[in-house]
Amino acid sequence: MSDDQNIFVPSHPLPPGRTGALTSFDAGTRTLKAGFQIAPQFAAIPVDIVLEKDVAVQLRDGVTIHVDIFRPAGAEKVPVIVAWSPYGKGQGTSMSVMGVFGLVGLSNGIVSGLEKFEGPDPAYWCAQGYAICNPDIRGVVDSDGNSVVWDRQEGRDCYDLIEWLAEQAWCSGKVGMSGTSYLAVAQWFTAAEQPPHLAAINPWEGVSDVYRDLVLRGGMPDTGFAGMLQNGSFFGKNQKEDILAEAERYPLMTELWENKIPDFAKITVPAYVVASYSNTLHTAGTFRAWRRMASTDKWMRVHNSQEWPDYYDEANREDLRRFFGHFLKEENNGWELTPRVRYSVLDLEGGDRVNLTADTFPPADVTLTRYYLNGRSRALTTEAPLDQASATYNVAATANAVSFITRFAEETVLVGYPKVHLWVEAQGSDDMDLFVLVQKLDAFGTPLQAFTVPNQSAMAHDLTDHGATILRYKGSDGRLRASARHLDATLATDDVPAHSFDRTEKLTPGEIVELQIDLLPIGLAFHPGEQLRFVISARNLLGTMMPGIAEYVGANAGQHIIHTGGEHASYLQLPVQGA
Repeated sequence: MSDDQNIFVPSHPLPPGRTGALTSFDAGTRTLKAGFQIAPQFAAIPVDIVLEKDVAVQLRDGVTIHVDIFRPAGAEKVPVIVAWSPYGKGQGTSMSVMGVFGLVGLSNGIVSGLEKFEGPDPAYWCAQGYAICNPDIRGVVDSDGNSVVWDRQEGRDCYDLIEWLAEQAWCSGKVGMSGTSYLAVAQWFTAAEQPPHLAAINPWEGVSDVYRDLVLRGGMPDTGFAGMLQNGSFFGKNQKEDILAEAERYPLMTELWENKIPDFAKITVPAYVVASYSNTLHTAGTFRAWRRMASTDKWMRVHNSQEWPDYYDEANREDLRRFFGHFLKEENNGWELTPRVRYSVLDLEGGDRVNLTADTFPPADVTLTRYYLNGRSRALTTEAPLDQASATYNVAATANAVSFITRFAEETVLVGYPKVHLWVEAQGSDDMDLFVLVQKLDAFGTPLQAFTVPNQSAMAHDLTDHGATILRYKGSDGRLRASARHLDATLATDDVPAHSFDRTEKLTPGEIVELQIDLLPIGLAFHPGEQLRFVISARNLLGTMMPGIAEYVGANAGQHIIHTGGEHASYLQLPVQGA
């Protein structure tokens, strides 16, 4: 176990901005009548709902957590859907949650306010014959114990809750899980514990490796969002895990970080996974979990927007109801005929194609195609340049980047996993933090981008000119610290490099080293005359995922030299459909 590596600090009570109408501890059972509204800006509930509030549940180690259960009134036994996260179970009406809806441009009126942040809405699901369980997990709000961040401990805790729920008099014995972000991550960990009564999961975008996705992506200590999560989401009366201190103390892969990767081989439960190309925190992790989980009954849908509008969209909710109906209610609704993969191809000019079908991701008609970098012409070509050349930038210069461009003569669609294979050299430093980006340009060379949310206001432009990548998509990015370049032979594949992060291999003067960088999965169309620009830089090209987060600055000095051609034929590998 990694318990001796975990670092804890005192927690604090929920601040007012995170407090909702149902936050106060008030154990007991009551019935909310059809038409009930928790507050004027939220939707009324369509049916009578029984609310069992602040029910105590004891976990295997004696820790007591508290849960709220919303279930349809009546004697019929129903399945239950669990929304596992540190976000307070009564937080749905808080200023913070309403502020997030405002940020992305959603009306609070599309939900009842009874839901957990990023979780299923009891108003809808109870009307469809399901119960919803909103727990305050270990160490959160009034629950006992010390809270942890995305950990196998959470899987064991949720196992205990699921088995407790299955025994309740009102429960049919079938339990599911649903939700986005943190609520998705918890599902990987829980499913890997294989609770007997967990019948189906619905992870809707979430990291699946805390080291590689959250705190040390590419081996770089970029902890801005981790700090926001740790300090802005975990509130309670005891202690909470200090993942920032852990990242500083343990910058290499250790047992602590291994414990924050689910055992994908043990995830065998039916799963409906939802992903996107555009969430720089969640994209890699969602696709990784989809690839590696052992479930034979697994479906994936890759959408073209942002997870919150997508999750609460009426048609998508109905789609999810068919999945849960099949596995939690044993309805003969034809769900098993649903294509295993439904994916999007982004256009960035208003012509996105969605719900394209395939048996796998990438689709079977995709060919991995190498586009070689030419340091002299700055072109990308499918033939490797015979002559060696280099492209160099000063880390401290304003243009601390080099780019390479290709123009497509015919319709070209990329679907799958891009990667880059580079030969690089550092002058004036023994290491390099490299950031890379695949960007679409129109026929005139103008970079193309697209908002992923309904909010396209002046403020949204201000926030997303640099950073706030969840709100605006600018291309597929990747990053790697050169000293972390060692590949993990058990995890790396030809299309998705994976690094071991268990050693530091510094550069020596004049040494040219070979490295591979994975970029986020892509679905992108290029029309005749449009161009692809590939950028290599010493700076974070996209900025932060959310507004207001401290931005990581690459640990760089001197010059970066990118070698191309001849025996150092650097290339960008792209998944070209129909090639």
